[in-house]
Amino acid sequence: MKTFPYAILILLVSAVPAFAAINISSPSSGEHVSSPFTLSASSSECQSEDVRTIGYSLDNSPDTTLFKGSTTIDTKVSETVGTHTVHVKTWNTSGAVCVAEVAIDVTDVTDDAATASVPADAITTSSLQTLGSWVAVHDTGTSGKSVGYMSLVGSPEHSGPSRKFTTDYSDYGGERYSITFGDDRTSTNFLWDGWVYLTSNSTNLANLEMDLDQTMSNGQTVVFGFQCDGNNGTWDYSENIGSAKNPIGHWKHSGAACNPRSWSTDTWHHVQITYSRTTSGSLTYKSVYLDGVEKTLNATVFGARDLGWGSSMTINFQVDGRGSGSGTVTAYLDDLTLKRW
Repeated sequence: MKTFPYAILILLVSAVPAFAAINISSPSSGEHVSSPFTLSASSSECQSEDVRTIGYSLDNSPDTTLFKGSTTIDTKVSETVGTHTVHVKTWNTSGAVCVAEVAIDVTDVTDDAATASVPADAITTSSLQTLGSWVAVHDTGTSGKSVGYMSLVGSPEHSGPSRKFTTDYSDYGGERYSITFGDDRTSTNFLWDGWVYLTSNSTNLANLEMDLDQTMSNGQTVVFGFQCDGNNGTWDYSENIGSAKNPIGHWKHSGAACNPRSWSTDTWHHVQITYSRTTSGSLTYKSVYLDGVEKTLNATVFGARDLGWGSSMTINFQVDGRGSGSGTVTAYLDDLTLKRW
């Protein structure tokens, strides 16, 4: 039986639509969530009067979960797979009702699909987006010009704070944002895990790149290059078609479809990438998960390079501009985690 924190009422009143001051901070409109999901909302007034009760219902259900004497909701909600509408309702001191709502998509795949193979003793580095040593530089592998700006912000956030990336570009220019951390030459298996939020100017986005570089025990560096390629409409992975001493980087198109311009805007998207390497620098790109949906790659390529780098690991988040003109792309990154073993 479904349990509720307070009472279940059958609504017999007409509700005032969403011009009321109700703030639904989670989930965001259009977000892909797994069940149970977190519902967080608040409201201080309804029709210019103080709120005395807040509650929620789903879809067309007449049942409303109430939080009497409260102006906030912070709870877990279970729901079946599919698209749903969450209605948040408040009652003021006169008994009038105000309503706000968000549409969500409940998926049947949870994060467990990507993390099932991660051992319990894996090294986990979390909240990488909050580190203060991020740098931005124009990627000379792209044409044109680019300038990048970064800041930590409280909104939008998945669990917060998130890192905001603003890229001004011209003539297909790309900006590479990087964070260097840790000293791990021995781990050979990895899970890149982050939440990405794109805004309406993602129409200017050609490719979204998410890389990992690692210096190995032999001093060579492996480059796990990975991108959602809007030009070709595929997930791409990088390889070295030269030698370690004379590397030649090359992008290979996988058979898995991806275009960042098709991602819904103003919502968080979960990106998870799994890969491994050998001690000689052979890389295997295993799978990529977008919002819990897996695309299997199982592609093995050579990826070692003699770069003379010291002991470190580096994550890149690169934004490539679209078009021969100029434009701006705004993206956010939150809950950036690397698991390795």
